[in-house]
Amino acid sequence: MPVDDIKPTRAGLLIVRRRQALAERVHRLLSMKLDGMMLELVKLTEQAALNRRELEEKFAGAREMVAVAAMMEGATGVLLAALSVEAYPSYATGNRNTFGVRLPDLEPVMVRKTLDQRGYGILGTSSVIDDAADAYEELLEAIIATAELEGGVKHLLDDIEKTRRRVNALELKIIPELTEIRRFIEDQRDEMERQEWTRLRRIKKIKAKRVGDR
Repeated sequence: MPVDDIKPTRAGLLIVRRRQALAERVHRLLSMKLDGMMLELVKLTEQAALNRRELEEKFAGAREMVAVAAMMEGATGVLLAALSVEAYPSYATGNRNTFGVRLPDLEPVMVRKTLDQRGYGILGTSSVIDDAADAYEELLEAIIATAELEGGVKHLLDDIEKTRRRVNALELKIIPELTEIRRFIEDQRDEMERQEWTRLRRIKKIKAKRVGDR
């Protein structure tokens, strides 16, 4: 809003004051939102790092269980048991609102299965197949949980950057510009009032002189 576009009138001054008050209120709210998002980001980042370490451990454990099952049942037996599963694991997508940011909410679907749902039958396999299946189901759940957290971190980082740009624009450009315009109008109005007071005083003296000359 250039200074030349604002007329030094009472109405112009009121408009600028309202806009400045609004800009300061928005700046305050966005700053609070930014602080809250930063705290949430720290929490999610720490949790994501912890989940990532657990994920790596579960991955190593699942590979070890499959290796044991392959030794006991043979690679073909493990493959047949895997191919007998009819309900494939998946996840349902949703969102949760945190400080106005929509973070991903992932829910595992048919990841954990009962012995009946696995399809390979209890009699035809040994317990090592079940142990390997349990390990990989835990691994899949860990992958989904980690993806949810890391997706939340990415969404938060994007929104933090956008909010920081808005806060900086308000703090460094819009509010100082409105403050400058308000001071300009106030100075102009003060000058106009001084000129008006001087003019009225001159008129009063002229009238007084005319009365004295009669």
